[in-house]
Parts: sequence; structure tokens; C-alpha cells
Amino acid sequence: MGLFRKFINQTRKPEGFLGRVMLNGMSFGHARIADWAMSLLNIPDPVEIAELGCGNGRDAGVLLKKYPSSKLTAVDYSPLSVKKTKANNMKMVEAGRLTVIEGDVSDLKLQAEKFDLATAFETIYFWPDLEKCFRQVARVLKMGGYFMIVSESDGEDKITRWFKERIDGMNTYTPTELEKTLKSAGFSEIRNEHHKIFAWTMVLARKSMSYKI
Repeated sequence: MGLFRKFINQTRKPEGFLGRVMLNGMSFGHARIADWAMSLLNIPDPVEIAELGCGNGRDAGVLLKKYPSSKLTAVDYSPLSVKKTKANNMKMVEAGRLTVIEGDVSDLKLQAEKFDLATAFETIYFWPDLEKCFRQVARVLKMGGYFMIVSESDGEDKITRWFKERIDGMNTYTPTELEKTLKSAGFSEIRNEHHKIFAWTMVLARKSMSYKI
């Protein structure tokens, strides 16, 4: 595997020197996408937020500023991402507003029905068994809680398909595919937003009031 391919594979689980380089670049590379999606997020102020796949912690910090009365639990299966998120948001950690833990979204070790909002920024590409992971998200959300998925790809753009062929374990999904899987996992009231120029998508779903574990 060449150096470039090794580097882009760090998007899946950053580790080592190349992982640190990747995490440092995420603030610039993904900030516009995340900020665009958050500008569309107009839900009641959440008390508890779960950010799943926290990367370098940049989006956790923005969420805590957007919702100044909230607390946030950030989860990532990369120890390096956990360390970086803590370092980049140390004031929030010390203030008791941010908790950062190592974990796997396919088996979340989070309290059931605790969170008002869960977010997944640029990360579902690497979630194994998507419906199972979505069910885990539904389990930890309060009844009527929201789940926001943000992706650089709409599942059909050429650039992301090129990366998919070169990054191990990467999958992309169309908004229609996501909606179908979300419904199967216990979500309803699904809203799709697509950027006017780019392939960026934001999907916002609400945990169904008839959801059963």
C-alpha cells in the first residue's frame, strides 16, 4: 500500500503519525460541511448530546457553543481521536460539560434513553452493519430525540466513489438508503437536506414515539 493510500485510510481510524496529521487537517477539511449542517439544525435546545465519531473534537466544541446549556458525550473508537478531542476542548472537559470516551457505535456503552440529540459527522461511511448501529443510536436517545447525520457524499458523487475504491471498509449511502435504514431502526420524521452546489447531505431523524428496544 502506497503512502497516499495509507494516509487516506487514516480517515477510518486515525493512529500513529499519519493519524495525527489526518486529525490536524480535519478542522480545515471538514469545517465548512459541519458548519453548513449545523446552520440547518433548528431543534429545541438539547440537554444531553452524544457525538458519535468525534475525530479531533472540533465539532464537539462548536456544538457546545451552539447550545451553551448542554452537556456532550463524545465517542470514538480511535484512542488518538479521544486524546485529541480532550486536548482541543480541555476547558469544556474541566467545566464538566464534555466527557470523551473510547467506544464502538455498534455496541454503545451509553445509558439508554439519556440523550436529546446524537450527531454523526462524516463517520457513517465506516459503521459496520448500519441498521444495527442506528438501533444503538435509537436506544440511547430519549423518546422523540433527534439524530443528525452529516456526510460529504450523497452516495452518487464521483469523488467519493473514487475514495471508496481506495479506503478499506468505506461505504456510501444515498439519502433514500439512509431514510429506509433509519425507519427500520426505529426513526421517523426524517428530513433530508442537500447542498445547492456540493454533494453534502444532512439527514435529521427523530426517534419514533412507538420505538421499542
